[in-house]
Amino acid sequence: MRRWVLPIFTPILALVPAPLPAQDTGTASKEETAVRAVVQKYVDAREARDPKAIEPLFTEDADQLVSDGTWRKGRDALVRGMLESSSRNPARRSIHVESVRLLSTDVALVDGRYVQKGTEGGKDREMWTTITLKRVAGGWRIAAIRNMLPAAGR
Repeated sequence: MRRWVLPIFTPILALVPAPLPAQDTGTASKEETAVRAVVQKYVDAREARDPKAIEPLFTEDADQLVSDGTWRKGRDALVRGMLESSSRNPARRSIHVESVRLLSTDVALVDGRYVQKGTEGGKDREMWTTITLKRVAGGWRIAAIRNMLPAAGR
């Protein structure tokens, strides 16, 4: 009977995924720092209203869903829409990064508090943003942005 144990379990063991290697915390920290730097460059470029500084931070096919439901698709549409939005609403924008998750070696997900101070009417606008970044040959680039208003009562 002992002869049959190995042949019976071998096909089952082949289906069990091998454990992932331990993540190098030094690398994760370095990557998180690089991702946070891109988000800060984005905020700075938006504040400067500089299309030449905004554009290289995004992948060519990047998209953005803004809080009013407008969906900007493609880097050119994003840059144009951001500049128009900043012109209509000259509030000072900031993003406080709450978390960075490396979903793979080439994809990162950033969640943060997105605040616009000094909007028309004088009331600050507080939102959430989720930013997806992709590593390309030149480093990390923003592939998608989702801006959300908090649910009532939160």
